[in-house]
Amino acid sequence: MRVVVVGATGNVGTSTVSALAADPEVTSIVGLARRIPDWSPDKTTWRSVDVSTGDLDTHLAGADAVVHLAWLFQPTRDPVTTWRSNVLGSIRVFEAAARQKVPALVYSSSVGAYSPGPKNRPVGEDWPTNGWPGAAYGREKAYVERVLDIFERDHPGTRVVRMRPGFVFKREAATEQRRLFGGPFIPQRLVRPGLIPFVPDNPGLRFQAVHGEDAGEAFRLAVTRPVSGAFNLAAEPVVEPSTLAELLGARLLPVPDWVLRGTAAAAWYARLIPASPALVDMVLKMPIMDVTRARAELGWQPRHTAVDALRELFEGLRGVEGMATPPLSAETGGPARTGELSTGVGKRP
Repeated sequence: MRVVVVGATGNVGTSTVSALAADPEVTSIVGLARRIPDWSPDKTTWRSVDVSTGDLDTHLAGADAVVHLAWLFQPTRDPVTTWRSNVLGSIRVFEAAARQKVPALVYSSSVGAYSPGPKNRPVGEDWPTNGWPGAAYGREKAYVERVLDIFERDHPGTRVVRMRPGFVFKREAATEQRRLFGGPFIPQRLVRPGLIPFVPDNPGLRFQAVHGEDAGEAFRLAVTRPVSGAFNLAAEPVVEPSTLAELLGARLLPVPDWVLRGTAAAAWYARLIPASPALVDMVLKMPIMDVTRARAELGWQPRHTAVDALRELFEGLRGVEGMATPPLSAETGGPARTGELSTGVGKRP
């Protein structure tokens, strides 16, 4: 198989490329990214392209499968830029796949595509995917789901798979995630047990996580097995505020929704963090997912628990760890994080 991975150098992309490279059925991998990495996995050729403007047909020609992972999380203060890359860029990838008659298209959607739902029972892949309209991330993920509805109708010969993972964590992506969501003022090395006094205790702060390696394995299975449709991806257990408190050696402090959002909004408007306060609303409203279908039809069995994934995130933060790709490298933010500050903390990518 010849597989093209669009957005191959990020958190999920590096795990997916690693999983594909270890599969004997996969003979070659073309990794597409805006910036070529120093990382050199087996069977992989790197090519530089921007999904919103570049020539995609040349790179997708002759592919047996395309995995589309490219996504801009920043700048949250310029939603037009993220829309162009995430929505219009995705449409360009899908159209190029159709023109090149690629047999299989695997797209990374998200739990963030789901409409608000219950926290006390899991929902299946048939739960509405209208997102949370207040957050650009939810709007964009939901819109691309509608684009894929039309794509499947118009191109019945293409096998389409939609992966909907929860929060994806691994040690090597910790610094990138701090940079994208916490910003330059987070004292990364101080994220250790005993130094964080409390964790907000709020019933809406129940969410699901999956280790990056397990997410990559799920994408490999979606490429190599004759499946189609949507698959929820998450490991056990569901993460509770008490889970975070135990990992961080912190106490629980009841905090209502409005305080959580208000605190995030104050920090965002003061340009202390790059993550929009609307993301807090989205997390509080997103449902808990049922992952039965991924286990039964993909044969997917995560090797790490959600607690393992979180523990690696915290260890990666304390160790300022990364990987030899531009999105994951600890050096991407520049010396003393000057590169992060120069972006306006969420104003520019």
